[in-house]
Amino acid sequence: MAIFKNSIFLKREHPAYKTIGAAALGAIVIWGTLTSSTRGQAFDSDKEEALVTRGFEIAPVPLNLQGKDRALVGLGSYIVNAHAACNDCHDAGAPTQYVAGGNPYFGQPKKINPATYLGGGQDFGPLVPGSAHIVSRNLTPDKTGRPEGGRSYAEFREILKTGIDLDHLHPTCANGMVNESCVPPPFDGNVLQIMIWPTLQNMTEREIQAIYEYLSAIPCVAGPPAPSPLHNDCQ
Repeated sequence: MAIFKNSIFLKREHPAYKTIGAAALGAIVIWGTLTSSTRGQAFDSDKEEALVTRGFEIAPVPLNLQGKDRALVGLGSYIVNAHAACNDCHDAGAPTQYVAGGNPYFGQPKKINPATYLGGGQDFGPLVPGSAHIVSRNLTPDKTGRPEGGRSYAEFREILKTGIDLDHLHPTCANGMVNESCVPPPFDGNVLQIMIWPTLQNMTEREIQAIYEYLSAIPCVAGPPAPSPLHNDCQ
């Protein structure tokens, strides 16, 4: 089964939308509240500090701030948890997202499941019948302390800016032979097909840095055993 590295967001008009369902639609980001009229410049300090404070208030897991930029971690938490809804795609599926008794859709006080938070594993199905399944990946840091199982900031930034699939896990099917390890044309296996990188590439450098710093501060989720691409070496 081919696995999708970074299915953070779903683009509504994408051909795969109908196979994925409306649940992922909540992951689309309304960046207007974040970018303001400066359009690409840094936040003013008072506004950013308010977002940082709120980010720490809503972080659903303990954060490791050792060696981290506090402002970036808090801002990243605000983006990830208040706007981007990353965990809606990067948990292991709806039944695992909340702890028992903590499902807000059942009228319960919301409580995110820390055991699956941003650990990936949600299967969005194939782009077309018989093709590779798209499964959200583990965004948590491994033993290196870097997110997505050890991604450098340069790699993380490249993914958000270009949509490149650095893992090459679902190549384009050759000679029209569709199977569960590839995606058929016109889908390009070199490009992440569900992540809305054309929208994410509009983020400011500081916003991207903030998301990376926050993902570096959350607990590692080991996921399934190796050699699964969802596995993280936490020790």
